[in-house]
Amino acid sequence: MKILKLAHFKFSNYFHMKNKKRYFAIIMLLMGIISTGKSQNPVIQTKYTADPAPMVYNDRLYLYTTHDEDNSTWFTMDDWLLYSTNDMVNWTDHGAVLRYSHFAWGKGDAWAAQCIERNGKFYLYVPMISNINNRGAIGVAVSDSPFGPFYDPLGKPLVQSEWGDIDPTVFIDDDGQAHLYWGNPKLKYVKLNEDLISYSGDIVEIPLTAESFGKRDGDFNAERPVKYEEGPWLYKRNGMYYLFWPGGPLPEFIAYSTAKSPAGPWKYGGIVMPAEGGAFTNHPGVVDFRGKTYFFYHNGALPGGGGFNRSVCVEELQFNADGTVPQLKMTAGISKGIAMLNPYEKTEAETIAFSAGFKSSQNSKVGVFVTAMKNESYIRVRDVDFRQKGATQFTARLGTTHNDPVRLEIHLDSMDGEPVGTIKVPRTGGNDRWELRTVDVPKITGIHDIYFIVKGKPATNLMFFDYWMFSE
Repeated sequence: MKILKLAHFKFSNYFHMKNKKRYFAIIMLLMGIISTGKSQNPVIQTKYTADPAPMVYNDRLYLYTTHDEDNSTWFTMDDWLLYSTNDMVNWTDHGAVLRYSHFAWGKGDAWAAQCIERNGKFYLYVPMISNINNRGAIGVAVSDSPFGPFYDPLGKPLVQSEWGDIDPTVFIDDDGQAHLYWGNPKLKYVKLNEDLISYSGDIVEIPLTAESFGKRDGDFNAERPVKYEEGPWLYKRNGMYYLFWPGGPLPEFIAYSTAKSPAGPWKYGGIVMPAEGGAFTNHPGVVDFRGKTYFFYHNGALPGGGGFNRSVCVEELQFNADGTVPQLKMTAGISKGIAMLNPYEKTEAETIAFSAGFKSSQNSKVGVFVTAMKNESYIRVRDVDFRQKGATQFTARLGTTHNDPVRLEIHLDSMDGEPVGTIKVPRTGGNDRWELRTVDVPKITGIHDIYFIVKGKPATNLMFFDYWMFSE
């Protein structure tokens, strides 16, 4: 497995040298969008995330991701994270829900995973290196909640055979049958049993033919005769089955194949998303939510980002009339939310449409929270509906370790928008100690974006922020 990823690294260096001007043009464009505050992508800015796996449950969209550690020069990934949204623009960070170390047989490498629900239980399929034979393996963890805690019901891998046993995708069909695909460079398939933690029959190796997965361009590699590379995602629409997958040679694009059965045979459909965005890998996740279809992927668009510090993004996907998939480009993301945010309910500070200068953390005292790392760090929350009666007070739970003054400013609609309140952040002494602060605000009515801006002289870790709420 690591040999395959090393090949990614070598080819990425070649790609960046050969396409240096194009690469930096993309990054400068994305950074320009971010700096103006108009961006929605990447949807998570407080950590580096990759390999998005969306799931809809009880009319809310949950997004499981992998986690690239800061300043990595390799695929340094130790846990799986969870985010959720009600409106597709504000995302709540629920922290790490599982680590590879929670598996007695897990040695490392928490790579691309997927979660599904059946009968009120949640099944998270996760790849990692097994300490049984030092090879790749796929495990399954189970929980009574999408937030965890997850546990390993098997005490051993669900699948373990070769280095390339990574990137599982699971799909439950209308007849209740669950299907599991995975693999790099081979593509494998098996039917899961009703319990979702075992399977029946033999593991099938899907024939990698040009008709099914397109003829590979560029380098000739007997092990990779077609475009298929890794990271499959199984999806169904109008009786047609779609398998989305990253393709090569590197840098990866995302392509798709279709079939009339979840087991194939597959027919190559074309490229969905060309290679771009500053990361030499990509990974699809496709889901239907409130009448729309969303296409998730990752790139290297955040500051400091790249092939080993990636960022999850999303686009709306609209199919052609004949069921084929149009080609997408990486954009600034979702321009209009599908619901409003209620400011009169307690809102976690880690519910964010876009931010800069904030990092997320979690501890036993408050769970997940965010920290303003520098002066003028900000959080934007979109489409906040104060209604006609309006708000006249604002309350936040926060703290700092600094004696030098730190303040939290509240602005409407832009960084330079109307200031409606300022809180002097109390010195609590640490992120395990918090205080509530309430300030009066001029009456706020209607729908606004809210900007929380932190200002102060300390060089780093200016403010810890847990939650906020307005009052009528």
